[in-house]
Amino acid sequence: MIERQDHKAPVVQDEKQISYLNLGPTHPATHGIFQNVLKMDGEVIVESTPTIGYIHRAFEKLAERRPFGQITPITDRLNYCSAPINNIGWHMTVEKLLGVEIPKRVQYLRVIIMELARITDHIICNAVIGVDTGALTGFVYLFQQRELVYEIYEEICGTRLTTNIGRIGGFERDFSPKAWDKINRFLRELPEVLKEFEGLLNRNRIFMDRTIGAGGITAEKALNYSFTGPNLRAAGIDYDVRVMNPYSSYEDFDFVIPVGKNGDVYDRFMVRQEEMWQSLNIIKQAMDKLPEGPFHADVPEFYLPPKEEVYNNMEALIYHFKIVMGETEIPKGEVYHCVEGANGELGFYLISDGGRTPYRLHFRRPCFIFYQAYPEIVKGSMLSDAILTMSSMNVIAGELDA
Repeated sequence: MIERQDHKAPVVQDEKQISYLNLGPTHPATHGIFQNVLKMDGEVIVESTPTIGYIHRAFEKLAERRPFGQITPITDRLNYCSAPINNIGWHMTVEKLLGVEIPKRVQYLRVIIMELARITDHIICNAVIGVDTGALTGFVYLFQQRELVYEIYEEICGTRLTTNIGRIGGFERDFSPKAWDKINRFLRELPEVLKEFEGLLNRNRIFMDRTIGAGGITAEKALNYSFTGPNLRAAGIDYDVRVMNPYSSYEDFDFVIPVGKNGDVYDRFMVRQEEMWQSLNIIKQAMDKLPEGPFHADVPEFYLPPKEEVYNNMEALIYHFKIVMGETEIPKGEVYHCVEGANGELGFYLISDGGRTPYRLHFRRPCFIFYQAYPEIVKGSMLSDAILTMSSMNVIAGELDA
């Protein structure tokens, strides 16, 4: 008789095939230099751990060593897809500290520039969403229109991407006839292209299947994460700084705040599409009602003398030098000013101790706020949906890291 041996019970293996995947920091799908370490069960995301700071440039610390006028080029590098909004938002913050009254014409010109910038930002975001679902044609087609806006920037201030556009108090020069011609051309050509782009994607069954229900967030959670901008409006909350706290005479214009319902990729896409139409409407209104007057406020402490005077007059040369080097008196104070950036509420918290540079400057970057929700949004979704979600949230690395 063979003695029966007691064998240990077999070990039941966990069915999950856990693996780790680096999404970024230099993968083309991330559209920027940041990283997510994904814990994966097959193609399903179990957990996401974001790491940021790859292009942290210490802008807020740099600002403590720069005269107020020289901080403008720093703001270019936040959301470089819509740099003029950053520039103008900063100028308005300093003007608020100085108590400067800005001419109506300057306010309307700023509205035109900011809405052009909003359109270019949304063109990039929505065209890239199309690319991430496999539709490349719309991307190439829309970018022709983005190029037209860059030509407008170039005509107004000499630069295209990082614009350094305008000055504290207004603009360095009035818009030239050529600039107005370029703006009119853009207003003529964009609607037809935008309609064709919408015809390619809005009701496209493949696009809808890929985006509806992907990367959704409820209105309550969006508010808890302090979402603003298109990502918040896509969840059904109609908050827009231009309406809630009007600046630069936005109260003079009639426009609609588009809102979604589900806060998913499709709703974010559709909100941005409609915002482009509303921006076109605002630009047309501003041009129709554009008042006469100076193109800069009466702030000689910040507005450079004409070049002819600088080249031929010693006093003008000295004055030019003093302005550039920041040798002007700045009042003590503490202000916060925000504008409706392309991604949401872009704020500047400025503390001045009366010195030639800010005592402290903090940028409220919308990307930095809503990116915190990304791990929760993509948890349980497929990897391909995580890519789409990141694109539709429009996470800009420069704005995220500062």
